[in-house]
Amino acid sequence: MNHHSLKATKETVHLGGFSHLLKPALTVESGDKIDVETYTGYYIHDKAPADFITPEFTEICKNLTPERKVAGGPHLLTGPIYIQDAQPGDVLEVKLEAIEPSLPIGFNAIRKGCGALPQQFGQPNLRFIPLDLDNKIAEFPQNSGIKIPLKPFFGILGVATPQSDRNSIPPGNYGGNIDNRHLQAGSRIFLPVFVEGGLFSIGDGHSAQGDGEVNVTAIETSMKGTIELKLHKDFHLTTPLAETAEHIITMGFGETLDEAFKLALQNTIEFLTCFTNLSPEDAYVLCSIAVNFHITQVVNSPNKGVHGMLAKSMMPGNFLDLT
Repeated sequence: MNHHSLKATKETVHLGGFSHLLKPALTVESGDKIDVETYTGYYIHDKAPADFITPEFTEICKNLTPERKVAGGPHLLTGPIYIQDAQPGDVLEVKLEAIEPSLPIGFNAIRKGCGALPQQFGQPNLRFIPLDLDNKIAEFPQNSGIKIPLKPFFGILGVATPQSDRNSIPPGNYGGNIDNRHLQAGSRIFLPVFVEGGLFSIGDGHSAQGDGEVNVTAIETSMKGTIELKLHKDFHLTTPLAETAEHIITMGFGETLDEAFKLALQNTIEFLTCFTNLSPEDAYVLCSIAVNFHITQVVNSPNKGVHGMLAKSMMPGNFLDLT
């Protein structure tokens, strides 16, 4: 096992989407660990206060080359990372070992025509929110006494597909802009592999977010973290699956919440029948009496997200043993 460092530079980031045509920023072997750095706010850097900007981020914003601009999404992603021997049909495990803000400030933006209530809140507004990194809180609004716990995670964890200009906004079976607040340090996510090398990218750091992410952004934050990438050749998925210390998390993405929920439910049933001895009908009943389904996000057009949370404490033994 090797331990790598992947800094965010104009050679190691890409903007707006995923592409299998991008030159890898790093090549690793299964089981390697990576200290990774991500930046956020490419399109608002010229409006940001000084403590949001670093010389490295400025260099990216001013000199990112056209070939690193993939599609029209707003996200600046670090990667892609090429995993040796990864082939379509494999599963990539991403273990999130450490995640923390790299700067003491983030932003939230209301964008015209976006969010859950675009007619009611249609006026664009950009707010920069200080982060108290020592006490792990953000006070919002300032001087209100409302203190929001910082629970950092990466909103985007995804792999490339045969599409060369996949926009970074909607999530899908490749992962991408999942925006699941439970994927904090100590969790792991499993992603289907679609192209040789996997080509994994990471970014869209959030210091805090509510389920739904209703106004289209969280506290968007530049991040640093440590991840481990591991290939599974004898495990197959068609959509992402995650695990935290307490839960198995299934996912569904669709153009409506009804569609996303139905897919999350079907994926939970499929997971239970695969990893336990339950029949599909028993799995369906278990979902009704013991699985909690949550809205992940409603703003990553055209796909909304729903996730199911299955408590590991009620399951026999280590039934998801993929070590």
